[in-house]
This record gives sequence, C-alpha cells and structure tokens, in this order.
Amino acid sequence: MSPRSPTRPLLAAAADDTVAWRDGRAVSAREFLAHARALADRLPAQGPMVNLCTDRYAFAVGFAAALMQGHASLLPPNALDDTLAGLRESHPGLYALTDDEGLDVAALELVRLRRGVELAPAADAAGATVPQVRVDLQAAYLLTSGSTGVPQPHTKDWGSLVENIRAESQRLAQFLGREDLRGLGLVATVPPQHSYGFESSVLLPMLGGAAFDAGRPFYPADIVRALERLPRPRGLITTPFHLKALLLAGIALPPVDAVLSATAALSPQLAQLAERSFGGTLIEIYGCTEAGQVATRRTAQTDLWTTFGELRIHAQTDAQGEERFLVQGGHVSEPTPLADVLQLEAPTRFRLLGRANDLIKVAGRRSSLAHLNYHLNSIDGVQDGSFWLPDDVPDDVVRPIAFVVAPGLSAAQIVAALRERVESVFVPRRVVHVASLPREATGKLTARSLREFALAHLPTGATR
Repeated sequence: MSPRSPTRPLLAAAADDTVAWRDGRAVSAREFLAHARALADRLPAQGPMVNLCTDRYAFAVGFAAALMQGHASLLPPNALDDTLAGLRESHPGLYALTDDEGLDVAALELVRLRRGVELAPAADAAGATVPQVRVDLQAAYLLTSGSTGVPQPHTKDWGSLVENIRAESQRLAQFLGREDLRGLGLVATVPPQHSYGFESSVLLPMLGGAAFDAGRPFYPADIVRALERLPRPRGLITTPFHLKALLLAGIALPPVDAVLSATAALSPQLAQLAERSFGGTLIEIYGCTEAGQVATRRTAQTDLWTTFGELRIHAQTDAQGEERFLVQGGHVSEPTPLADVLQLEAPTRFRLLGRANDLIKVAGRRSSLAHLNYHLNSIDGVQDGSFWLPDDVPDDVVRPIAFVVAPGLSAAQIVAALRERVESVFVPRRVVHVASLPREATGKLTARSLREFALAHLPTGATR
C-alpha cells in the first residue's frame, strides 16, 4: 500500500458528541477513542482480527482499534470451532477478540476485552484527535455461509465503507426531514457481525453522526426498555421477524422516529402498522453482502425501491438466456451481480420479485418462495410462516407445504386466505402448525435449517 494513499477519518463525530449509549449513559467520541487507543496498544503486531464481541460497544471499540493498527476485522456468521479453524488456515496471523470471559477459542491467540475494566468510564479521556485511515486499507471481511457451509469472504476497504455509509446517512436524513443524523440514538436487534447490523448499527453511528445503544435486545419488553432509555430522536434497527413479534406482543410502545428493516421483504400491512404504532417513518433497506446497501423504500407508501446515490442497476442476459441484474457506481466500483430477480422501472428504481435461487415450478407454473412467504405472512393471525417444497418427489407431483405459527387460525382458514392471494397450484396441500421456526439471530431462515426442520416435523412419507 502506498504511504500516500488518501485517508478518511475513523469517526465523523466531534470530540464531545455522543457516539454510543451504555445502560442509559452517553459515551462521547473522546471516551470512545480513548478506549480504542488503549485496546490498540494491547493487540498483537500482526493481524487480522476476528471480532467475536457480543456487546455492540465492545465490538465497535474492537473494530476501531483494529483500524488503528492497520488490521482487518473478520466478521464470521458464528463462533463455532470449525468456522474459526477454517479462518485460521487462510489467515495465519489471525487472533480473536472477545468480551465473553468464558469463551475458549482453540488454536487462536485470544485478546479479552473486559467491559467493566478496559471499557470502564474514562475519567480522563484526553487526546481527542480522530485517527485517519487509508481508503485502500482492507477494513473488514464480511463472511457469509454459502451452500456448502464454508464461510465466503467479501472484502471491504475503508473507502467503500465510508462511501456506503455516507449514502445511507444522507438518504435516512432525507426521509426524516433532517440535515443530518446527529443526535439520533439507535437500538438494534441484529448482531454487529452481520452485514446489515455492521453497516447500520456500528458504521452509521461512527461515520454518519448517529449514536448506538450497546445492547442487542431480543424480546419485545427488552426492546421497549432499550428504546425508552434513549432520548428522542431515536430509531430502531430490526428485521421483519423481530418487528412483527414486537408489534403483536400487546405491550405499549414508545414513540420512535425511524424504524429500519432489512434481511427479508416486509409486507405493506406490517409497515403501516409499524408507522401507526411508533408514530415514525419505516424505511426498508435492500442490499447484499457482496454490494453492501443498494436501495431503500418507504414500504407503507410504495413497493418501488430507489437506489442510493450514484448506484445504477442494469440487466444482462447470460449465455444460457437467463437474465441477471448487476449494480455499479458509488461505493460499488465493479459491476456486481445481485442474487434477486428484479423488475426494473429505471436504472435507479425497481421492484423486488424474489431470490433468483428460490424460483419454484409447480404444475408448469413458476413462482418464488419469497413471493409465497410474503403472502403467507400477510395473513392476519399468522405470526410467522414459511413455504417448503419437498425435494424427494418427482416434479410433476410435488406440492408445497406451509409451516405456520398461527395459534388462532385453523389450516382451513389459512388455505382459504391463500386462495385469495396466490395461484391455486401454489396453495399448500398441507399446513403444519408449529411453535416456532428455526430462524437465525437476524431472523433469516436458511434452506438447510428449514429442510431439517420440515423432515423432523413430518411423519415418514408425508411429503409424498
């Protein structure tokens, strides 16, 4: 790397601006930088770092300290021994950072970050100069688990992350009718290691002027308490799964100025309910690990997505005659394929039709599982639900099965509601009531976990 490489600041906040909230206490940029500098002095000389911190403040301090040392941060989908062992093979200098005193990581040098010691309130956080980071520094490796279960790395340099967050902060400020996001407190239900959680709950405060809450509440009552600890304006970063559970919990909700949702398509009914319940604006974000954040929409008002800043999307037909969609511009320097099927209205506006790899064919008709799940979860009384297409039967007789969390509805009622929403060939011949679905912390339901779940909940031969 050239020593003359351009740089961008590690923080956008002024020294005394609030960048985080810990148990209701404001943390200034000055104190945050003091914690990060102290940790940077303890890090090994060589990197990269795998950041396993669960506390969002500890995670952010660790990420900042790694940048100060010129180290990249690896953000794995889990902390399983096999995952970390695989990362160790491809990154010989890898070390792990954790705030879990009981965690033991085999074959990795471990740096422990004790929240009550190294992250104690700083009595004298002197020296508030914000470090500059080279734009070409490989700042993060976002790791997603592919179909084989092997984490697939997607490298992000500091310059692209800064441009990504600049576009997001400008768009959100526009939605909220503000000049910028300074003073906006954010509570997030998603982990910081996930690309959406990393961008919107860590980088958006660091680079966009907002402030994040250190926790990661999961249950509705915990989310409400976390929101109530923050002054207004405040926002909630969540997923459709967490949002639906919160809105249907039957508890009083505090006013929230902005609600961000991602990881799965949100129904307009749920978006409208969220805006009525919180009295704020719900903004849905579309993106992927490969390209980062791509577009937003105000789902309560439109089904059209609008790309960030200079991002543009175009269609391309491959040698097999299959159409795919690529995005480029802004923080995406090279044409990057999207894994979804879109309906382009313009290079900056589109409708989302579903994942390219979840298209299914029943009785000669084509649809997508995302489209079917969208309508299933739009039924009043369905708390959660997913279609599943058995893979052990011939194509000419296969029929979808629906798994639902809907204690107040019968299978017949669900089928009747679906007949009004989807083509008859996709109406499930079997509706299975379950207590819950095996979703990940982000609310995602992987194909593998759903298949294992389905086979465990169906008697032998029931799919035929």
